[in-house]
Amino acid sequence: MLVCGAATVPAWGTPGPPFITDDPEPVEFQHYEVYIASITSRFFGQSTGTLPHLEVNYGGAPNVQFHIIAPMAYATASGQPFNYGYGDTEVGIKYRFVQENDHRPMVGIFPLVEVPTGNRSKGLSTGQTAFFLPVWLQKSYGNWTAYGGGGYWNNPGPGNLNYWFTGLTLQCQATKNLMIGGEFFHTTQQVVGESSITAFNIGGVYDFDEGHHLMMSIGTGLRGNDNGTTYFAYQWTFGPKEKKEKEAK
Repeated sequence: MLVCGAATVPAWGTPGPPFITDDPEPVEFQHYEVYIASITSRFFGQSTGTLPHLEVNYGGAPNVQFHIIAPMAYATASGQPFNYGYGDTEVGIKYRFVQENDHRPMVGIFPLVEVPTGNRSKGLSTGQTAFFLPVWLQKSYGNWTAYGGGGYWNNPGPGNLNYWFTGLTLQCQATKNLMIGGEFFHTTQQVVGESSITAFNIGGVYDFDEGHHLMMSIGTGLRGNDNGTTYFAYQWTFGPKEKKEKEAK
């Protein structure tokens, strides 16, 4: 998740890349996920996004992931200038407290805090701290994985409303190197005078090898003032084994 843009922009962005809906599975203990990514969102007559943002996830303990996003953000609207600069920083901790087995799904929480480090006058920040309190579930069947859930967004700022987010993603490991999937998500009213939003995204992940991945998604709204979201990222994953191999070389 990532706040990008002014106070009237929905407070979400890059949860379970390449989708908005997240999952409960943390990064493996002592391993890293590093993303160089860009997301574009068009809501309420504005276009906002990151160009790029850096996301780092670290498995700091078994079943625990530490998370940070540092974005270079932009915001623009019809007849308005293109503003660019550092946006709001996102930090969070993912904790998986139920392991998946044959009869039950994996369950975890992933509270997030959006720290107002961006320039509010340029539309790169709400100027206030926001937070998200979700619960996520996941279950796999062969090559298929379903995950989803939702939670409550505290969404401060002039004209903004606190709201609920729910989402469901279904994805398939189509080949050894290619995952494809899609999601539907819904939010209650986020902004005074606007309706709730229902939207979808489709996307995929291509694995070059165990450590290097390319991911993207694109979608649009089915209900409400959502004109679409796109996401593109390069992901680098590594851990103790990879570090030792690199040092040996």
